[in-house]
Amino acid sequence: MTLDELDFIEDEEDERVLEEYRQKRLQEMKQQAAKEIFGDVRDISAVDYVEQVNNAGPGVWVVLHLFKSGIPLCTMINNYLYSLSQKFPAVKFLRSISDTCIAGYPDRNLPTLFVYYEGQLKHKLIGPEAFGNLNFKADELEWMLAEMGVLKTDLECNPRKQVEDVLMSSLRGSFLGNDDW
Repeated sequence: MTLDELDFIEDEEDERVLEEYRQKRLQEMKQQAAKEIFGDVRDISAVDYVEQVNNAGPGVWVVLHLFKSGIPLCTMINNYLYSLSQKFPAVKFLRSISDTCIAGYPDRNLPTLFVYYEGQLKHKLIGPEAFGNLNFKADELEWMLAEMGVLKTDLECNPRKQVEDVLMSSLRGSFLGNDDW
């Protein structure tokens, strides 16, 4: 074969490989788009629970927030969940007023997050202690859900750990630099 013929065959092979890659990538994007059907936080009641949580479907993660109006940490987490729902539309984010969903649910357990996969309870975060009270940030919730396997985050490290490291280093520095102890 001549050099031109070899170049032509090589070009055809490159085009074939690129076309295969395009088709594969297009299929992956279609599959991902089919999963990304939520993108919001939906309100449910006890009546909706089985349909929305237990029957959410195969491969679906559900994050249910039990809350009550007037509790600042609940309001904060509702806002965080709204942002996360838009960033991770393949995850089904739900919320319910606590005593509407579970009669007599104690306010001391609020906020509460229940995390389900394919209708099975996998994780639960109950009460303000689980979230770090009002110091809790949206990135921390994203990180926690990523550690549970609910979503794939682009955060590179645990944001709570960074705050703890800064706090501990400042405490160590103040103890080491103080001769009055």
